[in-house]
Amino acid sequence: MKASTAKGSKPAKPYTAYRWARENYSRWGRLFDIWRFVLTWLFYLWLDQQAWSYGGQPTPERKAKRRRARAIWIRETLLHLGPTFIKVGQFFSTRADLFPSEYVEELSKLQDQVPAFGYEQVATIVQQELGKPIEQIYSYFDPTPLAAASLGQVHRAKLKSGEEVVVKVQRPGLVQLFTIDLEIGRGIAEFFQHHTPWGGAGRDWIGIYEECRRTLWEEVDYLNEGRNADTFRRNFRDVPQIAVPKVYWRYTSPRLLTLEYLPGIKISDYEALSAAGLDRKALARLGAEAYLRQLLKDGFFHADPHPGNIAVKPDGTLIFYDFGMMGRLRPGIKEKLADMLAAVVAKNADQVVALLVELGVLVPTADLAPVRRSVQYLLDHFLDKPFSSKLDEISVAAISEDLYELAYEQPFRFPATFTFVLRALTTLEGLGKGLDPEFNFIEVAKPFAEELMNSSHPERETLLAQVSRQAVEFTSTSLSLPRRLETALSKLEQGELRLRVRSIETERLLRQLNSTGWGTTYAVLFATFFLSATQLFLAGHATLAMVTLALAVLAAAALLRVLLKAKELDRLR
Repeated sequence: MKASTAKGSKPAKPYTAYRWARENYSRWGRLFDIWRFVLTWLFYLWLDQQAWSYGGQPTPERKAKRRRARAIWIRETLLHLGPTFIKVGQFFSTRADLFPSEYVEELSKLQDQVPAFGYEQVATIVQQELGKPIEQIYSYFDPTPLAAASLGQVHRAKLKSGEEVVVKVQRPGLVQLFTIDLEIGRGIAEFFQHHTPWGGAGRDWIGIYEECRRTLWEEVDYLNEGRNADTFRRNFRDVPQIAVPKVYWRYTSPRLLTLEYLPGIKISDYEALSAAGLDRKALARLGAEAYLRQLLKDGFFHADPHPGNIAVKPDGTLIFYDFGMMGRLRPGIKEKLADMLAAVVAKNADQVVALLVELGVLVPTADLAPVRRSVQYLLDHFLDKPFSSKLDEISVAAISEDLYELAYEQPFRFPATFTFVLRALTTLEGLGKGLDPEFNFIEVAKPFAEELMNSSHPERETLLAQVSRQAVEFTSTSLSLPRRLETALSKLEQGELRLRVRSIETERLLRQLNSTGWGTTYAVLFATFFLSATQLFLAGHATLAMVTLALAVLAAAALLRVLLKAKELDRLR
């Protein structure tokens, strides 16, 4: 169930007009359609970075207009590619730290403008899943859906027993389509990880793909979503300001989910919230606290908290919908996250780095001194500024971007779960600022972190205990010092002591020279193959011309990758 209806916004085309809505899918056709989109997008990214493509005058207005056109093209293409890639678009619509505002705005429309399938197909699926005609199960069933999402659509209904419910029905043929698309998606993730400047240690595209694959398959199973909803409701049973729809298990199956009808005002409909007399500042704080509780206390969090999945009752109660995509933290991780939050608030860079190593975000064998300095810089400069959307202030999105920038030069390896947490925090920060322009996420997190630390460590150390612990640590370090000095001197005598000196600027220049060499090679190959293909075609050898032209395309793709990499190296200077 969504927070707003889909009756007022219809997609540009009906459901049956899309190729992915057919019952039989062509694997090779899907492969061609998907890779054509990826390669075309990469070409556009390269083209938009060239000044000559703007007529020699790349003004901010022209760039913004170009970005808007590209964003519309991406949204329409994802809609044509179908449910799998609609979910990808929804994922990136919350990543304002990765994409410009034009992209985020257009991709967010995928959440409300997804075509609905016909009532005849809905009735067929209900009968297949529950074994009875739809008229024998529900006394009323609205043929017009309340909302149409990427994986299914929601209809309002009434059970024979009189309860008002909503029925979530999965799209026909979804499992077959997922099987094909996710296999192709694996190749795309490997391509971005190993052959583009956006890969490497900073962004684990393969890990993100695996996490997406797992969560998407879980989201397809509506029985799993029902279990998630029950768990989420139990976790908040002592918080009256949070509401979760009840699951009617008798009328639920892998492709059908019947839930309690809980209407509300969409969390991002700020005018309606104000008109209802609701305290938007209190709602912003309640939403942030609810997510912090999910993350740090329960270890079970909503991984897709976009505005369509959160609503508000007239009394100010928050309603959460759509529990198909949930995140889970392994035992011990949420305690470390609570410690991390306390260390960030205290600006303790040493403790932050140590916890990052324990969480698997940092490679423990690397030289961590530069990382520690970078982390201390971030803590000193970011936490002294108020969180806001203004250009001279800081936000979670800006911190996200700086963390990714830091990862290019330091031994970071962001796990996929970390990316989902960061995405959710960015989304909630955006919602909080929309509700309250003075919303400060850190101010909300401080008392919450202190409460968690006090509850998880009630036996706070007394002064004597702290002195005793530090004395033991000092004694241990002192006793190990002679052995460590002896080991160092022994290595020095044997010539085994190595001094590592690293020049970042020299490494960048060498990588640029290497990219220039490869770029020249690929450019020559492209010109050679293209001219050869032209001559062969004019000579009447069409088959050989097509083969040679294909080689020219491969050389052009390699050249594009080298140019993008060189552009990224220039940006990092």
